[in-house]
Amino acid sequence: MHYRRRLRSRIIVSFLLLGFGLTAMFAFATVVLRNRLEGSLVDSWLQSEATNFLQFKRANPEPGAPFQFSRQIEAFVYRPDGAKIPFGWRDLPRGVHELREYDSSGQLREYKLAVQRAPDLVTYMRYDYTQEALTQRQMLYTLIGAVFLFTGLAWIIGLWSSSRVISPLTDLARRVEGLSSRENPDKLAPHFPRDEVGELASALDDYAARMTSLVKRDREFNADVSHELRTPLAVIRGAAELLLANPEIPDKTRQRLARIERAAVQCTDLTTALLLLSRNERGSGSTNLYKLCAALAEANRAQLGSKPIIINVVGRDDVVVNAPEAVLSVALGNLLGNACKYTSEGEVRMIIEGDRVNIEDTGHGLSVEDAARLFERGYRGSSAGGTSGGGIGLSIVRRLCDLYGWTVSIAPRPERGAVATLVFDSMAERTGAAG
Repeated sequence: MHYRRRLRSRIIVSFLLLGFGLTAMFAFATVVLRNRLEGSLVDSWLQSEATNFLQFKRANPEPGAPFQFSRQIEAFVYRPDGAKIPFGWRDLPRGVHELREYDSSGQLREYKLAVQRAPDLVTYMRYDYTQEALTQRQMLYTLIGAVFLFTGLAWIIGLWSSSRVISPLTDLARRVEGLSSRENPDKLAPHFPRDEVGELASALDDYAARMTSLVKRDREFNADVSHELRTPLAVIRGAAELLLANPEIPDKTRQRLARIERAAVQCTDLTTALLLLSRNERGSGSTNLYKLCAALAEANRAQLGSKPIIINVVGRDDVVVNAPEAVLSVALGNLLGNACKYTSEGEVRMIIEGDRVNIEDTGHGLSVEDAARLFERGYRGSSAGGTSGGGIGLSIVRRLCDLYGWTVSIAPRPERGAVATLVFDSMAERTGAAG
């Protein structure tokens, strides 16, 4: 599982781990070195004393012969087969051993026992190691306390250091958040010193300046295109309407003029929709779905030519969507045109329900992979064949749906063809349901 952690938390944890690791390693090294050095010295000394005592007793077998020890220790001499050897000592090999035994007063004590064996004698030298063992434990407890103490100190230093390190980045993030709410944002670099954060602020200033200029040019271009296109389109549409009003025009000419008028209307609607997309704002208006679908069906019938396709509009006639007619015309027009394009014969049906429009066709259908990718810009599907188009219309539909909170999908039908579904936001539709 991947998760995000704040930079300050990472700095604090780093200091915590560093302090704990260094202190723990130092404490461990101290204990190990002390035990090894002290144990080695004591073992060497006891072994030497045991050897000297054995040699002395062999040279002076009488019991009262004095032997001068270098420290206060206890010495014992036995025959190898003697029954007086303590039970726990009998099988100990030559060398130094650690024992825990009770003394005469019943207290548990720790000893180091040096054993020297000869064919005729066995000597034991016992050194009371209780005080040294207690000192070792006390030292271990002290080092454990030091580990926790220095770990806590590292945590405090990490808190303080992280606050000093993160505060410029936090200030920079706060200032960057305020850039989007201003038309002409202030420069970031003057508020920071000339360090890494200052370099980042300077780079953000350059990027913000480029983006502001780009957005400004884009807005001006969209506004200019929208304004400049609307006027000639209105002229074309008006001229076509005037010519169509003349009853003496031949039928073929009338058909061509009607086609010009429909193209002018489509261009006007598309210009309006693209302008809304570029501004990322929703237009206002109310549109009766049945009337719009009927008009789109009529327009597509005129473009079918000799194709044996029937376009029907069925369903409710009282559904009103709170969206501009131009936006709905572009969205539904692209879906309907796509269905007509990939249907060779049969029927294309627009079904109007309470919160959606289904467009069913009897074409050759589509694969599951194509259904999942049809709304990608430039994707035309594996069954596009020699049909014209750049794979942009459905991507515009998807962007309009994202803008208005609608849902669009195309799926293969079980029997034949495909079905496109446009589902409207429940808060954006239906004034006719209550009536």
